[in-house]
Amino acid sequence: MNRIFLDVHALQTVPPSNLNRDDTGAPKSAVYGGIPRARVSSQAWKRVTREYFGAENLLDPSELGVRTKKVAEILADRITTLDASIKDADALLLAVEVIETATGSKMVVPERKARTAKAEAAGEKVEEVAPQSKYLMFLSARQLDGLAALAIEGAADITAYLKDKDNKARAKQIADTRHSVDIALFGRMVADSTDFNVDAATQVAHAISVHRVDNESDYYTAVDDKNTDAETGAGMIGTVDFNSATLYRYAAVSVHQLAANLGEGLRDDEPVTTPVRRAVEAFVHAFVASLPKGKINTFGHHTLPDAVVVKLRTTRPISFVAAFEEPVSAEAGGGHLREASTRLAEYIPEIERAYGDEQSTLTWVLRVGAATDKLAGIGQETPSLSALVETVGQAVAERMDKPA
Repeated sequence: MNRIFLDVHALQTVPPSNLNRDDTGAPKSAVYGGIPRARVSSQAWKRVTREYFGAENLLDPSELGVRTKKVAEILADRITTLDASIKDADALLLAVEVIETATGSKMVVPERKARTAKAEAAGEKVEEVAPQSKYLMFLSARQLDGLAALAIEGAADITAYLKDKDNKARAKQIADTRHSVDIALFGRMVADSTDFNVDAATQVAHAISVHRVDNESDYYTAVDDKNTDAETGAGMIGTVDFNSATLYRYAAVSVHQLAANLGEGLRDDEPVTTPVRRAVEAFVHAFVASLPKGKINTFGHHTLPDAVVVKLRTTRPISFVAAFEEPVSAEAGGGHLREASTRLAEYIPEIERAYGDEQSTLTWVLRVGAATDKLAGIGQETPSLSALVETVGQAVAERMDKPA
């Protein structure tokens, strides 16, 4: 298959907010071009992108996975759903055996918390804690269903069943085929069994502000509703850090890697191109429209990108963040968006001329407002996000169908 790369670039302005906190509770930051910038980590945006797939029904639940330490409980629930005659405790034992065989990861009972120890000391009945994986385990709905069916098949003596070479190989194959779209896009890492790893088809950059940002602090008070007139003062006081910024966001999808991860597809009745196109469209939609929710009840920072540029190329991914290595300065009486759009509109043609493959690279632009006018001439304009998603998906399918 041809090497195909999809680059997604966005400029998004957020008001006072704390989208992504560090260990002190302050908005994350980075130094770029020698000055401090606002930063939103790649993990934060990948997380909300994954959530957006299901929340907005961009993908069917059967095409998604679950990432959790409680994988034994999840699998046990599937076992009892498929065979109601199996007791919950037995289903959990089956699940643990199957997961350990399929993934090579040991399941362990979490250490008791202090309150559990106190309850035992007091002679109180303590509910048993289900074994968990030592780290987050990422499995698709199809993989979980397949492992549940395998567990039921060997339920009479699961240990002996899984000692059989063919059954052990089947368990491993089930867990390492028919990957969900989110696993195919974002990858999977299992420290105990590197053969079980899935190389991510998507790279997401840390979003950074195009200009200098210094964090601010809000001092707040809360009044006790039941205070009498004689009781003055606040019931609670505190501070919360925040900033505001125009962010440059970037992600790259290796479409050929995505196709390899999805394999023959998620459905038996469709060609390989179809699930890849569906995955690409879902990613572009979700990455553009999603938003980290840190402190969202405090700040209500519900914004969408003012400009989106999508590139489909055959050379290699190219970020345009260097357009902002020299920080943007706010216009007199204005903001940063207009200058950021101008910088991007000037930088993209130059970097493409020097390093790109103009004949094979396709470009689409989605923009809002007069401040982004300069971006109008760098590619095919699309009137809406849905139109952009459909156009990109069609182009990806056509590129995949071309002979290598």
